[in-house]
Amino acid sequence: MILQALCDYYRRQEEQLPPPGFERKAIPFIIVLDRDGRFVDIEDTRDGNDKRDKGRPFVVPQAVKRSSGVAANLLWDGLGYALGVVGAARAAKLDAAGLEKEQKRTREMHAAFIQRIHTVFPAPVIEPGVQATLTFLEQGDFSAAFAHSLWPEMSKTTEALSFRLDGDLELICQREAVRQAVLATGQDAATIRKRCLVSGNLDAIARLHPAIKGVFGAQSSGANLFSFNFSAACSYRKEQGQNAPVGEYATFAYTTALNYLLRADSRQKLRVGEDTFVFWAEKADPAEKQFTDWLQPDPDDPARGVEAVEALCKAPAIGVRPFEDDYTRFFVLGLAPNNARLAVRLWNVSTVRELAANIRQHFDDLAIVRSSREPEYLPLWRLLVATAAQGKSENIPPPLAGEVLRAILAGTPYPQTLLITTLQRIRAEQGAVNYVRAALIKAVLVRNARFGPAKQEITVSLDTENPNIGYRLGRLFAVLEHIQEKSAGGPGKLNATIRDRFYGAASATPITAFPYLLKLKNHHLNKLTMGQTIWLEGKIGQIMEAITQFPAHFNLDDQGRFAIGYYHQRQDFFTRKSPDQESTDEETSNHD
Repeated sequence: MILQALCDYYRRQEEQLPPPGFERKAIPFIIVLDRDGRFVDIEDTRDGNDKRDKGRPFVVPQAVKRSSGVAANLLWDGLGYALGVVGAARAAKLDAAGLEKEQKRTREMHAAFIQRIHTVFPAPVIEPGVQATLTFLEQGDFSAAFAHSLWPEMSKTTEALSFRLDGDLELICQREAVRQAVLATGQDAATIRKRCLVSGNLDAIARLHPAIKGVFGAQSSGANLFSFNFSAACSYRKEQGQNAPVGEYATFAYTTALNYLLRADSRQKLRVGEDTFVFWAEKADPAEKQFTDWLQPDPDDPARGVEAVEALCKAPAIGVRPFEDDYTRFFVLGLAPNNARLAVRLWNVSTVRELAANIRQHFDDLAIVRSSREPEYLPLWRLLVATAAQGKSENIPPPLAGEVLRAILAGTPYPQTLLITTLQRIRAEQGAVNYVRAALIKAVLVRNARFGPAKQEITVSLDTENPNIGYRLGRLFAVLEHIQEKSAGGPGKLNATIRDRFYGAASATPITAFPYLLKLKNHHLNKLTMGQTIWLEGKIGQIMEAITQFPAHFNLDDQGRFAIGYYHQRQDFFTRKSPDQESTDEETSNHD
């Protein structure tokens, strides 16, 4: 299913993607030759605005599959293959013996590069560009290139280089005769045809599949979606790709489409923690451009993300066409590095209509009272980073990103590990129940209630009628902390509050913390005015009216409700009241 959907996407994008036998490759340096094979110039295709700029992309013959042997590409390759010299960066890392060994290998690579051209274009060579390249390479005099001002930079690069005839706009490997030769070579190889598992057609079966590049954490040279390189994975004496027969065309189509989606400037790629997600629709659809803005907008342009989510959640109110009538199928594929292969973290197929409704529900479930400084719609990366040690994305538990995204896209309950890791971070940081963590816990509990037995749902803001003991004790803990802070002159006056010392015990084993805290609060109340004391004692009484005893321990859901109760009550203390509320509270607090 995954490969079929990728092949369909390739066919949809055929005008933008290279034809079979070719690929898109960034080439920073081009050697310009005249028609007699003499060196003319070195062309730099980089724009110089970005240190990571690898040069302009060109459509070139598809790269060969390499492991540790010598195998040359056709009319483009690295410095060692194309010119038979060891790059300056590589040479600087080698001692004399290592350099001699590397030079010997480089000579073999260069010979293979020339031989590859002769294999595809047997004598007599009549194509002028190919003939000029062979003349230049076989003469072996590259001194003019070495003397060029760009040579020092060129000798340091690990990227590929290619050749162009002076006066032409295209590379020699892009000339029509070369294109026809590449296609003919592919057809000649198709001698034994078998049924392709992806297309269902008779085709030559690909022995090795091209590498997939652009997945975060995978090898820079690329990794395989699947491969067979040890005997235990093979059966019936079949080798490599024969164990899962995928035709040459389908292999090229799915790898080209996936590499296109994973390209550096792709707007259809999303990275969360160690996982990389790509997404596409079965036909052109606005959701392809908006999906990233919905879940993880560009931090350099957050306004665009807010506008996209508002258009999704408030479409009828703001006059934007809703997605309710869009039945286009939408695909999301999540990949993660796994040695030389890629692991599939997520595969989700839905319609745009279902997708939009589930993402809308995700934001509704996250909604909770917040400061005006906090964003209304939380991006996915910020949610997951809130569960990670030190707030670093690399510390997000590996499977969590895929599991959370799967729940969002399918509208199913969030993984229980999301609640567990959030509570663990709160306890590890002495009760740091911030907006993001409170929103996460609320979303998990709301979905658990929706898909499980009927339970009291968590509201957006303070719910004084909520009878759940976990929620009430969370509120009580917030009131006791508030009393301590007021007795010290206000928030920020203390180096540490009861939250820093007692939150973990109070939220997990209330019986061990609350009896002591209720005695301690009397000491703090003695420092307040009579009005303040009466008002705060009233708060405590209202909260404890349904509590007969403190539980010995809380389960995970009640620990989550404790955190929400604590957060709601804290937010209520610092929320600006209406004039009527302010006058009532002031009258009560000033009553001595």
